[in-house]
Amino acid sequence: MDRLIQMIINMVMRRGIDMAMNKGADLIVGRGKSPEEMTPEERMQAKQGRQAAKRMKQALKIGRRF
Repeated sequence: MDRLIQMIINMVMRRGIDMAMNKGADLIVGRGKSPEEMTPEERMQAKQGRQAAKRMKQALKIGRRF
């Protein structure tokens, strides 16, 4: 019975940590302006930021597996 409770607690904690890490990654990138208000250079920079955030999330996911 203790083992079952521990498994459930671990699962909930893991999901909570995953959500917190993803929210943190989103906050780092930020929302910024809408695409209509951006210059082409700003759009390119925003796209690069989103790609960097995606890579960061993937790295965090791999790191959590270890």
